[in-house]
Amino acid sequence: MGFVPELGKSLPPPSIANRNSVWLAGVGWCSAMLHNAINHRPPLKSGVHRQFLLATIGWFIGYHVSKYENYTYAKLDRDMNEYVRLHPEEFPAKEKKTFAEIVEPFHPVR
Repeated sequence: MGFVPELGKSLPPPSIANRNSVWLAGVGWCSAMLHNAINHRPPLKSGVHRQFLLATIGWFIGYHVSKYENYTYAKLDRDMNEYVRLHPEEFPAKEKKTFAEIVEPFHPVR
């Protein structure tokens, strides 16, 4: 599909079972069930081929939405890291603290 530009093709592909795919497959399956219920047909038993088709279409769209989402976040990360690299005076290195300096002293109550 043509949603992701050429720069995004170098990113690793999302997993097959990602949240967008599962969510949109469920939406497709539920829409087929709702269509059966509106037409007074048994929701689970009739139109199984349509349920499978709409779930598959939802899965496909969710996969490509995840690819575009990964590209968008990678582009934002690249731009942010480039800005930090070009403006080091705005991002001074913080001094390292030990764990004992962060945690308050513990006094048990007995």
